[in-house]
Amino acid sequence: MEKENVYYATGKRKSAVARTWLKPGKGEIIVNNRPVDEYFKVESATKDLKLPLVLTNTLGSFDVKARVCGGGFSGQAGAIRHGITKALILVNPDLRQALKKAGYVRRDARVKERKKYGQRGARARFQFSKR
Repeated sequence: MEKENVYYATGKRKSAVARTWLKPGKGEIIVNNRPVDEYFKVESATKDLKLPLVLTNTLGSFDVKARVCGGGFSGQAGAIRHGITKALILVNPDLRQALKKAGYVRRDARVKERKKYGQRGARARFQFSKR
């Protein structure tokens, strides 16, 4: 979706879903109406979501606004990264090749495996006793 140089994309990771908007600006990143450094206490999460902007040398040229829900901080950062990547491709389709080579275009489909009945967890079994 494009509205007066505002680019929207949805990113997903684990059980987190992020709605991201990119617009030309000076590089502000707002997550759930808070600055990114205030929202993510862990520095690695902040670095993770900035990777597509760093790779394409557009870190200071776009303002990012993201609304994210579900999952933990790692999944949320990954979802925002996926959303930023998809929005950057809308801005300039030529960036797709570099972003795809880095592995940011494809949605990371790894999710937690469900617990099965008659078992302690997804794969862990209850202790077996012969007698």
